[in-house]
Amino acid sequence: MVKAQASETMCARLFMFLIGAAFIMLYLVVEEVYIAELMVESNVTLEAQTMLSALNKATELQVTVNGIPHPVILTHNDLVAECLIFGDDTSCNCSKDYTWSNEVCYMYNCCRDTSCNQNVSYIAPLCVAKVHVHINGSVTLNGTTWDIAKITELVQEFGGLNGFEYLNVTGQRLSNSIADFEAAVSVKFATSKLQGIVTAVETKLNAVLLVDTVGMVTIESPETPVCYKSSPTLKCTFEEETGSAGWNMTSEDKRFELNEGSVVKLDPSCTTDEYKSCIGVTLEKITGIWAGTYECGFTSGSVRHTAKSKLQVALLPDEIVLQIDPLTVDCPDEHSPVPVEITAIIKKSQENFDVSWDEYHQLYHFTAPISCKKVSEEQSVTVTFKNSKQQEKEATVKIPVIYAGSRFCVEEWINGEFWPNTPYGDTAINRTCPEGRTGYKSRTCEGKTWQPVFYNCINQELNNIVSAADVKLLKGLGANQEVAMDIFAQLNNNSASNLDSTDSTADINASIDILDKMARASEYIVLNEDVLNDFIHAGSNMLNSNWSGVNNSVVHDMSSNYLQSVENLVKNIRINTTNEIKSPNLELKICSSSNCSVPSFDVSLNLNISHGLVKTLAVKNLMDKLRNNFDRSKHSSLLVSATLENNTDTSLKIELDFPSEHQDLTKRFCVFWNTTDKKWSEAGCTVITTSDSNRTSCQCNHLTSFSVLMAKGDIADPVLDIITNVGLGVSICSLLIFLTVECLVWSAVVKSNLSHFRHTALVNIAVFLLLADCCFLGSTHPKSLSEDWCLILTFGKHLFYLAMFSWMLCMSVMLVHQLIFVFSPLRKRVFMFLSSIVGYVCPILIVGCSYVYSKYTNTPYHNHETCWLVYKRLLEGSIHAFLLPVGTIILTNLFSMVVVIITLVKSSVPDNSKADDKETVKSIIKVVVFLTPIFGVTWIIGFAQLMLDPKSPMFQVAIYSFTILNSFQGLFLLLTGCFAEQKVREEMLKLIMTKSKGKSESTKNLTSTTYTKDK
Repeated sequence: MVKAQASETMCARLFMFLIGAAFIMLYLVVEEVYIAELMVESNVTLEAQTMLSALNKATELQVTVNGIPHPVILTHNDLVAECLIFGDDTSCNCSKDYTWSNEVCYMYNCCRDTSCNQNVSYIAPLCVAKVHVHINGSVTLNGTTWDIAKITELVQEFGGLNGFEYLNVTGQRLSNSIADFEAAVSVKFATSKLQGIVTAVETKLNAVLLVDTVGMVTIESPETPVCYKSSPTLKCTFEEETGSAGWNMTSEDKRFELNEGSVVKLDPSCTTDEYKSCIGVTLEKITGIWAGTYECGFTSGSVRHTAKSKLQVALLPDEIVLQIDPLTVDCPDEHSPVPVEITAIIKKSQENFDVSWDEYHQLYHFTAPISCKKVSEEQSVTVTFKNSKQQEKEATVKIPVIYAGSRFCVEEWINGEFWPNTPYGDTAINRTCPEGRTGYKSRTCEGKTWQPVFYNCINQELNNIVSAADVKLLKGLGANQEVAMDIFAQLNNNSASNLDSTDSTADINASIDILDKMARASEYIVLNEDVLNDFIHAGSNMLNSNWSGVNNSVVHDMSSNYLQSVENLVKNIRINTTNEIKSPNLELKICSSSNCSVPSFDVSLNLNISHGLVKTLAVKNLMDKLRNNFDRSKHSSLLVSATLENNTDTSLKIELDFPSEHQDLTKRFCVFWNTTDKKWSEAGCTVITTSDSNRTSCQCNHLTSFSVLMAKGDIADPVLDIITNVGLGVSICSLLIFLTVECLVWSAVVKSNLSHFRHTALVNIAVFLLLADCCFLGSTHPKSLSEDWCLILTFGKHLFYLAMFSWMLCMSVMLVHQLIFVFSPLRKRVFMFLSSIVGYVCPILIVGCSYVYSKYTNTPYHNHETCWLVYKRLLEGSIHAFLLPVGTIILTNLFSMVVVIITLVKSSVPDNSKADDKETVKSIIKVVVFLTPIFGVTWIIGFAQLMLDPKSPMFQVAIYSFTILNSFQGLFLLLTGCFAEQKVREEMLKLIMTKSKGKSESTKNLTSTTYTKDK
């Protein structure tokens, strides 16, 4: 504030007037605007307008700042007050739209729009511009009711405020014990002055008085509508220092308190020397729900100073739902387009949208012509919404089209729902849900087969809870403890019902979404222990269902999100007096001692800390839903999560003791759930060796969610995986070569019955081994396979391996018969008939009967984690439908080999046999000697592996031997059944020589012809 003063003294009388609000442009380094008050004293009568005219004519003015003179330009002046002083008599008046300052009012009792007869001319500021300050309040009397005397007392007390205009009682409540009033003053006042009046009223009337003011606080906010998804900032400032500050928002007659959240970002650090109190708020990426009236407030004692401003948002739909009718387009031919009705559904909005489809329609309901001419890309329709800021948001709906002659799934009615003809690879979406639910149902057509219906119809009440958790808690629009308690209570009530319906998994997924939003909201607001009971029981209810109706990847994502959300909520909720909360599937226990020993369900946890609070949460029925990345292992049924609060220990050692649930699996793994990678990890955890085989003890150096996995032996060996994959690849290539060679030399090597028998058996063995290896290779990553594909591959491996061994049995029995019954050789028809029964019919019967038996007894036929047969215990499990036949065949093959060896020792092959048959018998003997160890002994090693101790060195020898010999079976068959056979080698050489000779003859003839022409 720059003050300029001029004086002139004469002997007659003094006239003094004040010129205020003079805007002076001061040229410094940069242009700055100053407001100065100019006081002029004179002992002669002067007209105010004369002085104002003189000021307007002034061309050179100068002010001094810090001793330095600066030229200024007078841009505006206004008359503020005028005083007439005649000796000891003084009469001062404020100009229109001005009133006495607080100093004049409270020191000299000049508080109204009247002349002041006190000598106040030296006070600056003498008069101030009028403002509109409104006071709203309520007075609650203790034990009495309102009457005229009390109202008069109230008016009298507030009448002591400078610039007081009026006070009206606007209503009375609760049997006239509470009176609401409004008052108005024209001058800003100190909070202490109003607080003094409040205290006086409370004392005199024996009451409680609360007041709000409007007009004391300055608010800055956007004056025009802001863009959709923009981040506007609002700021309120107040000259005095106050105790607290905050924001509220009113929309559609609902008032919400603004708290820190994902959208609301409060800034209380914007104070300056001029404004001792400040509160700002930035709304990040706002949508339509944030349009409304914003009110800031500064509280000091019983007084709250407020300011309001309306924030307008250029709206766009947060969600656009497009429906089509019909659900699919069935084209009779490619010439006529098919009309499809499109409906765009959005939430009710006050924005005047410009809705367009292509460039011809501006309707929410319209018809789109869909072309029946076959195109490679998918056909779709896009709807675009445009707001007043020219922002756009569009939604696209895919139109499934069945072109003439293309494959499709035939229309069906299921449970009263119609699923129309749908093209191959497309998904039909039905947005009709039962009453009380919202969402959609979908069904995919694969080939010409319908897949199961995917239900995503969510309970409407649950959907409302999702919205409340998102908007009120996570985003910050009304986030507080009471809202959190209400959300958890509703979630608990809702999760306790309707868990057996087809839509239960959709409800559980929505419930997990609520937990996730509440967990993220707990990072912004403080949740106390009052929410724990409903939270724990709601979380327990979600685990009562098996989460069926969705594929494994969805279940894995749901379970991982569930675990992380529950763990974060337990970590962030403040605990004061709670010791434990129990539910069927969740058990929360709190330990505040330095030596924590906490039993939860059947798991015990021990942790020594210097200080802090240990929270442990034991979980049932979740392990089977989490992804098990430890192949060929089984999980325990329990999981324990441990979190530590208010602790600064640099190192931790936590010990856990789990029950050993799978006694047949001796290898134990102490693991924790890695929330980043969403998988189990052993890092930082070790198994403690104990004498109790019924328990598994673990020790870890960090806190998170822990559990135990069990396997027959080491479950992850990259070397074995490499050997298996390489061996299978080599075997498949070798078998393809073998079958190609057999095809080329077949007519030359099957001239006798014995040769025919041998090569027929070898070809069948090779074919079934090739198919089995392909199935095995296809199931090396069971987690990535669907349930149906896993079953198909298990069925294939079971059938093809059995068929392979059955043809080995035919070959060995044929050899024994030839050696023992020399003069009674097998006829071709008999051999083929019996071999077909043993090699084809028997494996099919065994596999089919085992599958039917599993279905009939409601026992699993295969294990989806391994895509192989199930082993439970001795003589129990579908694996015995493989082990028993294979074991029998191996023993038979070994017996045949012994018979052959004994026969060869006692006598040679009969002399009366043909020379060709002698060579054939020798070849068969060599093949059996090679093949029986390969196909028999390797599986004996597999049987031995099941009985060996995984900690024994022989176990490693057995597992590596079994893997190598079985992976390279195809290569061994190629070597023993093809390259080791003399006749096959001779025929292959003949074929190669013939082709080479043919090429030479062709070249020779070509040369001769050319030479003749040259002559």
